[in-house]
Amino acid sequence: MNVLVVYDSYFGNTEDIAIAIGNALKEYMSIDIKRVSKLDPKYVKGIDFMVVGSPTRAFQATRKIKEFLKGISKEEYAHMKVIAFDTRVAMEDTDSKMLNRMVKTFGYAAKPMGEIMKKRGAKLLLDPIGFYVKDTEGPLKAGEKERAAAWVKEALQRELT
Repeated sequence: MNVLVVYDSYFGNTEDIAIAIGNALKEYMSIDIKRVSKLDPKYVKGIDFMVVGSPTRAFQATRKIKEFLKGISKEEYAHMKVIAFDTRVAMEDTDSKMLNRMVKTFGYAAKPMGEIMKKRGAKLLLDPIGFYVKDTEGPLKAGEKERAAAWVKEALQRELT
């Protein structure tokens, strides 16, 4: 199985989750972990399982991640299993009622990334998920790397059963 973990990161939090996911997978298979800025959409040719991560920026994925996902051909997606994640501030950690309303209206990055891939023909193995940071720039909340490892292992189990 050819596996790719692709991510974008501003403050290193999404990269930390991508690496934790990669470490969890490398117990079972060889994987490639790539920052999206160092990757062309054609690189996914022959990828069986792709994990995509982005920080939530202005309630959405980064421009580079969105362009990358839209640049992958439907033919490549047709053979691919995918999961998507983002990093985000937990709403219970903020006092801003306006920000809470905006999040309820506009959401986070992970779900739209999953929708892009699914609409283009990929099989979404699990619902997109968010991993929490303590503040806008991080660091990650305690236990998030372990939660990421468990999440990707669940996706792998679904793929293999």
